[in-house]
Amino acid sequence: MLNHPLLQSLRELKGNPRITVLTEVMFGIPYNLFMPFFSVYMLSLGVTDQQIGSIASMGLIAQIFTALLSGAIVDKFGRRLTLFLMDLLSWSVPCLIWFAAQDVRYFIAAALFNSLWRVSHTAWTCLMVEDAEPRHLVHIWTWIMIFAFSSALFTPLGGWLVERYGLTPAVRGLFFFGFLMLTAKGIVLYLFSRETGRGVQRMQETKNRSLLSLLGEYRHVFGQILRTRSLLAALAFMVIMNIYATISNNFWGVLFTGKLGFSDSQISLYTALRSVVMTISFFILGPRLTNLHRFRLPLWVGFAAFLLSQVLLVLMPPQAILWVALSVMLEGVAAALVNPMTESLMAVSLETDERARVSAMIYVMLILIISPFGWVAGQLSALDRSLPFLLNVALFAVGLFLVWFIGRPGFITIPAHPAAKAE
Repeated sequence: MLNHPLLQSLRELKGNPRITVLTEVMFGIPYNLFMPFFSVYMLSLGVTDQQIGSIASMGLIAQIFTALLSGAIVDKFGRRLTLFLMDLLSWSVPCLIWFAAQDVRYFIAAALFNSLWRVSHTAWTCLMVEDAEPRHLVHIWTWIMIFAFSSALFTPLGGWLVERYGLTPAVRGLFFFGFLMLTAKGIVLYLFSRETGRGVQRMQETKNRSLLSLLGEYRHVFGQILRTRSLLAALAFMVIMNIYATISNNFWGVLFTGKLGFSDSQISLYTALRSVVMTISFFILGPRLTNLHRFRLPLWVGFAAFLLSQVLLVLMPPQAILWVALSVMLEGVAAALVNPMTESLMAVSLETDERARVSAMIYVMLILIISPFGWVAGQLSALDRSLPFLLNVALFAVGLFLVWFIGRPGFITIPAHPAAKAE
């Protein structure tokens, strides 16, 4: 076990990659404590299904602008400082607003602040991968997923608090804990990281440039994206996964407690089960299947498992405990295969001196495509709370087609890094 590839790569990480991976648990614990209850918390404060969907879409529209600005901001002010400030604005401040929320206006304000996470995400990605060895990329993303999702093992604690103190008081407490933990994470990451070599170079190059002039150069970046098939492939998979995440994050709890008839506190048990299965799959399936040069198999298996999990959600009768358990277990296996592969494919495709701006433009394109789906899912949920998940079924069917289309011989080429050749 000590020689497991994931453990070996974790021991070998140093500098920025190491601290960004290790601090992810400080994000994962509070996020996985409050997120499963987010939609039912909104319902308890009088927010409707349609308003939940509209707020999700509004947040995505705001993210178009923050993602567009992110590359220029990260280049001009540096990866490290930008990450610190934007983490506070995009997570610490919203947690306080959610903690004090009384009606839909609070959630709108929090969504606008939270949209700044697109800037911090660009900075965080650059900080993590720019000084990393290429051979570690898949394992870095796998560890990020492990720390993020295994943190959901704490979710039953949230369920216990909800059962003991009631939904609204308990979730308010979880949001305040989130404020403390996410603020501490930002401080620790700032203190123990350093600016990347590429970050220092870009700060010097943009020192006397305005943000507006830097934004004017995006047209060249856009052309570079359209000419890079691997980037477009990764973007296509990210579109599917982000629409799925938007629907699942906002409406899974609504379906679970509304149509399926489970209690609010039981949400945490199934969220924890999904995370346990996902973490085990990372260790058992990941090293065998998540190889960038053989990306088709994990994506085939992953999208097929995702599709079946959503079919179960659509078809299952109320209180079908075994069906729900099987659905979340399939999601756990699928996420362990698809998420690291998609992120790694994107990271390898961004091997360019323009990483920050290319990454920013990629996410602008991503958000433009997915932004209507929060509103669409809200309208579907108002008609029948299974319908958003029927939309997920269609998405994953498209994903299976894309794996075949993109996986044709010669369609995209994964660069063979020197480190990989040496192995």
